[in-house]
Amino acid sequence: MKLSICTISFRHHLQSIDQLAQFAKTQGFQGIELWGVHAKNLADDLHYGADWLSSYGLETSMLSDYLPLEAPVSVMMAETERLSSLARRWGTNKIRTFVGKKGSSDTSTKEREELIFRLRMLCDYLESKGQYLLVETHPNTLTDNLPSTMQLLEETNHPSLRVNFDVLHIWESGMDPIVAMKQLRPYISHFHFKNIASRAQLGVFAPNNVYAAAGSREGMVPLFEGAVDYGDFLAEVDSNMEVDASLEWFGANVKSVLAKDVQEVKKSLQLVQL
Repeated sequence: MKLSICTISFRHHLQSIDQLAQFAKTQGFQGIELWGVHAKNLADDLHYGADWLSSYGLETSMLSDYLPLEAPVSVMMAETERLSSLARRWGTNKIRTFVGKKGSSDTSTKEREELIFRLRMLCDYLESKGQYLLVETHPNTLTDNLPSTMQLLEETNHPSLRVNFDVLHIWESGMDPIVAMKQLRPYISHFHFKNIASRAQLGVFAPNNVYAAAGSREGMVPLFEGAVDYGDFLAEVDSNMEVDASLEWFGANVKSVLAKDVQEVKKSLQLVQL
C-alpha cells in the first residue's frame, strides 16, 4: 500500500507545493493526492508536474475534484477534459468525484438514471485517455451506503469506474468497513483514512463546516485514537491488494498528526505481513 498526503489538508495553510513535497518525502510518504483547485491554480506554472514531483521520489496518487454532473453536458465535459489534461500532466490516471448532491434515498429514479447516464459519458471519455473515474463513498451522495454504491457500479457497468473507499464514511453509514471493503474490493482503487472521536461528532465533516476556515474541528482525532478501529481494518487489507491510501486530515497540527499517523499505519501494515 502506497501512502499519500492530501494537499486539501493544507487548504488554510501558507505552504507551497514545494514545501508539501519536501514534507511528504521527509516523512516517508510515497505520494500526494492533489486537490483539483490546487492543480488548476498551478496550471500556468509549467515547472510543476509529474517530473518535478518525481525528483522528490513521489508520485501523484490521485487528482481529487467535484465534477459538475448536474451541469449542462457541454460544461460537464469541458471540466472533465480540463481535469483529464491536468491528471496526465501530474502523472496520475485517477480522478476522484462525488455523485450527486443528495443522499441515495432522496434521489428519484429519474434523477438516478440521469446521473448514471452522465457517469457513463465521463467514463467513456476517460477510458479513451487511459484514466479512471473514482466515485467516493460519501454522505449526501448516491454512494452514501454500500447497497447504493454496489447498485451504481452495476448500473454504470463500465471498466473505467472505480471506488475511492472512505473508511470513516462507510462506518458512518452503519456498515462495518471490513465487510464493505470485502464486497467492494474488485472496484477499490484508493482509500481515504480519517477518524472521529465519536459518532455524535460526525457533523464536523459536513462540507460547509470542514471547508470553512473558521469551522469546528472538535472530534477530529489521529487515526488510531478514534471510534473507527484502523488496527482491525488494516489487518484485513489484503497485502497483495495494490491500492493507494491517503491520510486525510482536516484538523489542527497537520504536519505533526500526519507524521505520527503515517508511521502508525506503516507499523500496522508490517504487523499484518509478519
